[in-house]
Amino acid sequence: GFNRTKNLVVLSVTSKSRPEEKKQKFYRLLAERLESECGIASTDLIVSIVENDNADWSFGLGEAQILTGKL
Repeated sequence: GFNRTKNLVVLSVTSKSRPEEKKQKFYRLLAERLESECGIASTDLIVSIVENDNADWSFGLGEAQILTGKL
């Protein structure tokens, strides 16, 4: 039901779990800023948030540095 243009932006965000209110605020502010600063219409924005936790990250060496306290 959206009319999209060639300026379509699809954004995937990886984040720890956050409350729905914070996600909704993020969507709103992102759409506002992209429109005001980049001229991208809010109808040309698709956002997907993928949630994970500290155990889901390894920055190398076969370790989960956030869990071990190295990060």
